[in-house]
Amino acid sequence: MSRRPRPATGAAALAVGGFALLAVAALVLAPDRGAMAETRRFKPKACLDCHAEFGRRTGARKNLHPGVAPARCEDCHLRHGLVPKLILKEEGNALCLSCHPEQAIGLDREHVHGALREGECTLCHDPHGAAAPHLLKAEGGEVCTACHDRSAYEKPVVHRVLATDGCRACHLAHASEQPDLLAKPATELCLSCHDAGEKPLREAHGGYPVERSSCLGCHDPHSSGKPGLLEASVHAPVASAGCSDCHAPAGSPSPFEVTASGADLCARCHDAESLRSGGVHVHAPFAAGSCEACHDPHASPNPVLLARRGNALCAGCHEDQAAAFTTAHRAVTEGEGCLSCHAPHAAGEPKLLVSRESELCFGCHEREKQALAAAVPHAPFREGKCVSCHDPHGSPASGLLKNREDRVCFECHRAEEVSFRKPGVHMPVLAGSCSGCHRAHGSAEGHLLAAAGAELCKRCHGDLGAGEQAVARHAPFEAGDCLTCHDPHASAEPSLATAGPLELCTGCHSDLPDAFARAKTVHAPAARGDCLSCHSPHASKLPALRRAPGPDLCAGCHEDVRKALEAGSAHPPAARDCLRCHAPHAAAEPALLVRGQQPLCGECHDLGAESFSRAHLGIAPAAMDCSGCHSPHASADPGLFRETEHAPFAGRSCEECHVVAGR
Repeated sequence: MSRRPRPATGAAALAVGGFALLAVAALVLAPDRGAMAETRRFKPKACLDCHAEFGRRTGARKNLHPGVAPARCEDCHLRHGLVPKLILKEEGNALCLSCHPEQAIGLDREHVHGALREGECTLCHDPHGAAAPHLLKAEGGEVCTACHDRSAYEKPVVHRVLATDGCRACHLAHASEQPDLLAKPATELCLSCHDAGEKPLREAHGGYPVERSSCLGCHDPHSSGKPGLLEASVHAPVASAGCSDCHAPAGSPSPFEVTASGADLCARCHDAESLRSGGVHVHAPFAAGSCEACHDPHASPNPVLLARRGNALCAGCHEDQAAAFTTAHRAVTEGEGCLSCHAPHAAGEPKLLVSRESELCFGCHEREKQALAAAVPHAPFREGKCVSCHDPHGSPASGLLKNREDRVCFECHRAEEVSFRKPGVHMPVLAGSCSGCHRAHGSAEGHLLAAAGAELCKRCHGDLGAGEQAVARHAPFEAGDCLTCHDPHASAEPSLATAGPLELCTGCHSDLPDAFARAKTVHAPAARGDCLSCHSPHASKLPALRRAPGPDLCAGCHEDVRKALEAGSAHPPAARDCLRCHAPHAAAEPALLVRGQQPLCGECHDLGAESFSRAHLGIAPAAMDCSGCHSPHASADPGLFRETEHAPFAGRSCEECHVVAGR
């Protein structure tokens, strides 16, 4: 049995009632949402409201894209997007293919027009409208010559069908099963216009059944400088219709059969020895009698019946030389190309070079040849072995080097490659720039250096802070002999030093090791070989190559002494020059004192004076320990007394502890 809910009472009833009143008020005061939506709605604008000029210009064209006339811009474009992008719904061909299926335009065929394959429909078609059919940007062949060189179709003798019907008489626009987008196989296409049985055609071809061969072996299909659209270069028997000079008679069962094979046929007219020109190094196809590897037997658009133009012919076999190099050899890319350096049939030099390697290079690089007269020529250069370092065809490195500069050098200098693997490496070595310091071909200096001694180092390192005001110069630095202390390539020590600081410095300053051995105290930096804490390695404005004057130099480590000198009364020698009392490297006395304490103090203080004796109660100087009472550097007391004093001593009541003589 369910319970009936009890009515709310007290505070709960007030809360419920208040909530109900608020709800009613909200309903009464709430605005009409439909009315709000109506007032906030944007009035749509047509695309042509803004693109009016575009609309007028496009609308006047004869052929319009189906979506343009009814202004269905959003068939292809997004209404909103980033300006100034075209804001197309799809990129490239994807947008066109949404209406034009792949099979309909031939994308499934073997040969596809490059523009179509790359997704560039708009190279040929205007996507909005055009005067030409199919939205082509131009009429007939004009649209093709936007990409294809016009001169190939405008030679004196033009194929008649090209002039009347244009490119599409023979080629398909989008794709084909035939090469070059031909509408049919080449010969079949030609025979669709030219009747092979016609007498003029038969007579022009010596009665041979040319319908069984390729017309393109002799004729240019577009235009030519020769009658009959013959190619630019024509084999003499072809030009005179003397096909039987090489082939069986026209009426024989096999009319196109040659009367001899390979080079034997060519040798009837072309003297092989004359073509060899005495060369002992023979081009492989020529040696094998494979003339057709390089030459067309009938006609060619290229000189001397070459099968392909220029370097493209050589690249057919030498693919590695056909790569696009970062640095290309101009002899290869300009002028005669490969034939600038190589003979086509045979040569007296290896690799079919037309002359000796170095002579060939110096033919263009006359300035480099001058390095042969250098006092120190680079061995491979002196021997004419340019290709030891350079690739004559092209390279990924500057200067046609075979590899990165240091890699080329390490091919011969293998030991150096290992020795340079140290913690500290000279920046040019680290960057692989050997030519930063060395000449590649020849130099007046040893080791092919670009300049002598310090002059070379100054190119990067300036004067190393020496300046004209330096009063002290390190002897090797003064002599410009940087290599006394530095390794020019790599080192395990800082600053490319040839050894650790102590070993390096004592190599010249040989007195120091003996002084350290005999000394009672050794200056800590000197003991650990940290000479550069106090001395500049090159030059200084101070004597002894010191980095700073007197107390300032010492205060770098002796901070407590510096503070004492600044805070109290300074001992005059300490304020002027620490070396007045202390040796810089080692001493036979404690605290690096230059001599015993009493003799040292006695140089300034008259130990025999009556005033001194009276101040010291007549105690014999030899029995005194001056530093026992006085600070040697500075003190708050004018008498340089130490900060902490024995109470009787502070009151000058010596007699409380000592028996004073004479009393």
